[in-house]
Amino acid sequence: MTLKKINAWLHLWLGIGSGLIVFVVSITGCIYVFEKEIRSLYQPWQFVQPQEKSFVLPTQLINSAKPQLGKLKPTSINYGQKSEAATVNSVNRKKGTSLVVYLNPYTAEILHIEKKSKKSNSDFFRFILNGHRTLWMGKTGSKIIGIGVLIFVFLLISGIILWWPKKWIKSIRDKSFKIKWDANFKRVNYDLHKVAGFYVFLVLLLISLTGLVYSYKWYSKSLYWVTSGGKSLQAQPKALSDTTGNHKFQPENIDKIYSKLATTDQASGMFITLPSKASDALGFIVYLKAGAIYKADRYAFDQYTLKPITGNSPLLGKYKDASVADKIRRMNYDLHVGAVMGLPTKIIAFLASLISASLPITGFIVWYGKKFKKKKGKKPLVQEKMVLKKKNAPWELKKVSTAAMQEPVA
Repeated sequence: MTLKKINAWLHLWLGIGSGLIVFVVSITGCIYVFEKEIRSLYQPWQFVQPQEKSFVLPTQLINSAKPQLGKLKPTSINYGQKSEAATVNSVNRKKGTSLVVYLNPYTAEILHIEKKSKKSNSDFFRFILNGHRTLWMGKTGSKIIGIGVLIFVFLLISGIILWWPKKWIKSIRDKSFKIKWDANFKRVNYDLHKVAGFYVFLVLLLISLTGLVYSYKWYSKSLYWVTSGGKSLQAQPKALSDTTGNHKFQPENIDKIYSKLATTDQASGMFITLPSKASDALGFIVYLKAGAIYKADRYAFDQYTLKPITGNSPLLGKYKDASVADKIRRMNYDLHVGAVMGLPTKIIAFLASLISASLPITGFIVWYGKKFKKKKGKKPLVQEKMVLKKKNAPWELKKVSTAAMQEPVA
């Protein structure tokens, strides 16, 4: 009983202390789930009329985008599906800015130019993402969110302990698994916190645990150690090209690798990382399933010799050759945003995040109702008073309410 009381006390006060953080992270995550689908409704330049012919080569896209890039160097190229526009991107990681040029992948015609900034909140979904990652407070906010998510994991586990029925009889099972919608507000609110929280427990635990990978390196390494059966997560070394020879980068090398990988029957898109320095390698990600980041073959090549660069990183190599632990690590982002199985899991992630945002509110109402409402509606105390009452019996002790004590006794 002592452990249960401690668990309930921690659940209450940690919940109140982290409630605002949980609400912001949950509601922003809920909104961001369908970011891609919503953007497609008001950004027509993302799409083109599909044609029965091959896409143009990467160098053609770069040459077409150069006048728009100006002095900026292209850092990556992205090919989507047959109905999607290609993009040439120039990213400045230090400043957190980027310039994206949308092009028709069949003709290299420019469709749209878009400037982006990680710090700017001018774009609605960038505003939402900044809130989800940093509480709009930069690095300090990121640290606060990391702590908040750790607390939320504890709250989920302690909440299940509090929810667990003492006896598995029908009446108790009904209270644990059903929301009594025809009851008063106080009861419905309590059920929404307790019952709804139970139903989304596993989904929220999965979202929280995958989110912690981005907050803490020690947690990321520990998770990989557990899933791999005791193997250490190797720091991802940067794939480097050999600069010892007298080589010169040839842009046509990008086309050679692209042409080879584009013949993959399963390819539904490709992301190409371009070298910005003499030691940088060429990176290619061949997506094998539309809308899934995890299911992809990842390659690195020497920018001069086109020799494949291998390594022990879980984010390098063919998907089919990856170990279970490496596949889980590649899947982390898709699990976190609910995209692992497409639209059905996105809907589940959306609903779970929405309920997650309600838990601090319903929990606070439950606590407030117990803490303050009773005092306001408290009945007068019944006190004892000696009252003289003469009948045929001796003197008696009679209980009289506080209100009645103000009146003279007959």
